[in-house]
Amino acid sequence: MFSRNRRLRFSSSIRAVVRETVLNPLDFIYPIFVVEGIGVKEEISSLKGNYHYSVDMLEEILLQVKEAGIKGVMVFGLPKNKDSIGSSAWQQDGVVQRAVRKIKELSPQLMVITDVCMCQYTDHGHCGIIRNSIVDNDATLEYISKIALSHVAAGADMVAPSDMMDGRILAIRKLLDDNGHINTPIMSYSAKYASAFYGPFRAAAQSAPQFGDRKTYQMDPANIREAMREIEADICEGADIIMVKPAMSYLDVIRWSRDRFEVPIAAYNVSGEFAMIKAAAEKGWLDERNAALELLTSIKRAGADIIITYFAIDACRWLREGDEK
Repeated sequence: MFSRNRRLRFSSSIRAVVRETVLNPLDFIYPIFVVEGIGVKEEISSLKGNYHYSVDMLEEILLQVKEAGIKGVMVFGLPKNKDSIGSSAWQQDGVVQRAVRKIKELSPQLMVITDVCMCQYTDHGHCGIIRNSIVDNDATLEYISKIALSHVAAGADMVAPSDMMDGRILAIRKLLDDNGHINTPIMSYSAKYASAFYGPFRAAAQSAPQFGDRKTYQMDPANIREAMREIEADICEGADIIMVKPAMSYLDVIRWSRDRFEVPIAAYNVSGEFAMIKAAAEKGWLDERNAALELLTSIKRAGADIIITYFAIDACRWLREGDEK
């Protein structure tokens, strides 16, 4: 007698009851891009349906986040002024610092995570201090730590360093602790790969490097054992949550991480992954809803506890609408 596995696929209600991996709004973090100016809400051409907001225009998107049931946002800032050391990144009145205060004023219960890096703030577009045409790892740590502290001082609930400098978690943890922020967690971009899928984000954040590339500090896409070393080092230095970025082409890295480490794991469903589905849907080649939910489910199935995605608001709406047709 053969197995009748199809019995458990016979109706939408049966499929729902036996479903092994279930998405819900608590899985998602929604990225927000904040810019200088007044009255700014401009669609990002490379990220359809996502916008640049000035601080005074954040209320609208925060209401959408709340109505969707999403509990956290990740804030990226685009400054007015850039220089070689990214000095606007840690100013008290910087764009991220003002945005954090505004978000906490409008939505006190919303978890605010800030991206901590220098690339948007430097005139050379790299994630650290340049010495002799290379990114100086150790010199960068002081600046990354100052940025993180300024975000927490503004009210951020969590900081997420994305620069991939060695030792940055230890440096940030020490500075936060020394300033009384021992309870502020760090979400580390631990396994951040030098990926071709960042293109739309770099256009949105105006953070493309002006020379060379980031392969000396972001990871080689071919390596997975190296990712385990990076993650282990970050945990030992004080990371509370680790992240794999990108997600779609690195589901195996998420799975390895889940099998080896007990800490919460975040995965970033990056801009290129989002844009591909959007573009294919516009051409009529894919059903956007089903393709996006399938991708997000695969990320959670691989082992991610947290999914950072530009689909977050739409995904929550689609999930409310119920099972696939």
